[in-house]
Amino acid sequence: LLNRPKALNALTHVMVRAIHPQLEAWRNDPAVTRIVISGAGEKAFCAGGDIRALYDLGKAGRTAESRVFWREEYILNHLLKTYPKPIVALIGGIVMGGGVGMSLHGSHRVATEKLMFAMPEVGIGFFPDVGASWFLPRLPGRTGAYLGLTGARIGLGDALALGLVTHAVSHADLPAVAEALAEGHDVDATLARFAAPPPAATLPARVAEIEGALSAPTPGAVAATLERQAAAGSAFAAETLATLRTKSPTSMAVALEQVRCGGAMSFAEVMQMEYRIVSRIGEGHDFYEGVRAVIVDKDQKPAWRPARIEDLDPAAIERHFAPVPDDLHLD
Repeated sequence: LLNRPKALNALTHVMVRAIHPQLEAWRNDPAVTRIVISGAGEKAFCAGGDIRALYDLGKAGRTAESRVFWREEYILNHLLKTYPKPIVALIGGIVMGGGVGMSLHGSHRVATEKLMFAMPEVGIGFFPDVGASWFLPRLPGRTGAYLGLTGARIGLGDALALGLVTHAVSHADLPAVAEALAEGHDVDATLARFAAPPPAATLPARVAEIEGALSAPTPGAVAATLERQAAAGSAFAAETLATLRTKSPTSMAVALEQVRCGGAMSFAEVMQMEYRIVSRIGEGHDFYEGVRAVIVDKDQKPAWRPARIEDLDPAAIERHFAPVPDDLHLD
């Protein structure tokens, strides 16, 4: 149970360090046949990592400590992805960032009509991490790039249609689902028994439109494509372009590249790549400026460097993907 309901169950370093050894102990315990992960309270499964704590560490010059958090979080993501027993995430409400890493890598992702999924990291100068480089490229068309670049929020219908979640149940039935799973009933049969019809999906109908808008290799080329489409009368393109203009150009370039690379990588390779990226992000400007603008001062006016997509330096983006001295090796 992720149990910080007042903080929307945001994932802390203490939580990561408590969860990992417990999963290791349960891995070899024959009495344990499945793991169920849920979030306390009615609002969220987990709204992400404890970004404010990581911001404070970086501002205090303690970036090495923040890297330890990310390193251990990514190792936990890999453990969840490769776990030999069923892991059932019961996702009622908000799931973003670190919460996605705690749920989407399990075997069964069970969500309710209250689901609100998003990877909004580019809006605070960060990047879609916790294994997003693995699952975003594997979504239909370029919907993964769309979710990563825009931070768009989607509900149960779209999440199920895209394959982000595997099962839909009624929010009111979550306690009964958890109880049935705890009693040892067959996982798949239990989830089938509680299955609920999901809301209609909207994103699948826009896959071709998204593909046309986001198939370009750089944020500048994406913006140019969207400008042409908007000028031709596409409301979707105009709305998407307006959204992208508010995000960190550096973060968008990183996100676009990680989605391009991640589709051909193993999960272990993806997590190594993300650790390299986060090590450079922690030494940069936009993450601290984004957190300041959105979470600390809340003026919603981040001053990105560079400020415009058109001013991005390709070499600066490439450096995010270069090896680091303490590279993460999970194979």
